[in-house]
Amino acid sequence: MNKQVGIKKTRCEWAESHALLLSYHDRQWGVPVHDDRLLFEMLNLEGAQAGLSWLTVLRKRESYRQAFDQFDAKKIARYTLQKQSSLLDNDGIIRNRLKINAVVENAKAFLEVRRAFGSFDNFLWQFVNGKPLIGHEKTRGTAISVVMSKELKKRGFRFVGPTICYAFMQAVGMVNDHSSTCFRAKKNRS
Repeated sequence: MNKQVGIKKTRCEWAESHALLLSYHDRQWGVPVHDDRLLFEMLNLEGAQAGLSWLTVLRKRESYRQAFDQFDAKKIARYTLQKQSSLLDNDGIIRNRLKINAVVENAKAFLEVRRAFGSFDNFLWQFVNGKPLIGHEKTRGTAISVVMSKELKKRGFRFVGPTICYAFMQAVGMVNDHSSTCFRAKKNRS
């Protein structure tokens, strides 16, 4: 057998700076997501990133899952003010009152969207007609993120500005922004 030893995969440059980013890039970033719970998680994690690095959020991801009941929107929507305040003492997450409160408000809005559209997936993927945009369609993706942001805000979501929405679209595979030389570029087009 002829094994190719020592051949390095070409990746998006940003993924090369840390092992967590590399793993996230190789396994998740840009892979189309249609699971409502994971879509909800990613939208909230992208909101938590506002003003910070994605690496900071990745380091805290498991703590976020524990703190927010595995992103179970039904449970989060029932959080009391006392529960929300207690999360400010959790050093495993980003301790920002507005961001914590946003997760609770987003859970309520998420449940309403699911009632109206059958799933969060149906609602979100309609913005890209059900299939990922390819990186060369960046102008279109940026315009869609503005529309998505407005629609999410109208429905009660917080920390969902156009920049956050675009990063979310990249993360959940609505936009395939892998560099053309990246080994993931072609794998994520379905």
